[in-house]
Amino acid sequence: VQLQASGGGLVQAGGSLRLSCAASGFMFSNYAMGWFRQAPGKERECVGRCNWTGGSTDYADSVKGRFTISRDNAKNTVYLQMNSLKPEDTAVYYCAAAPVYISGRNSGEYVYWGQGTLVTVSS
Repeated sequence: VQLQASGGGLVQAGGSLRLSCAASGFMFSNYAMGWFRQAPGKERECVGRCNWTGGSTDYADSVKGRFTISRDNAKNTVYLQMNSLKPEDTAVYYCAAAPVYISGRNSGEYVYWGQGTLVTVSS
């Protein structure tokens, strides 16, 4: 089982990044997917999650209207489009998979995790 996250980097405030997470080794289309982030000294938080089809999504209040989670089951990939980035979005971003139709924000529901990709937003 592998979740390979990519797309992080350094961007100026107001800019955009698109994170990708390629899955392998499990039935991707039967797992809900989530994106989490963890900033230095802070707890890991769920910023976005989607169900099996991507038709149902949910976001943290801090990113609502700026971030969009989507998935392509044919490519076994989940994405996080991040627009209007702010310095407080700086964190390591992780993708994660939960063996349920719709997952929650609790990290304990997720059984597979990617390695993380660093997003740094400069002011």
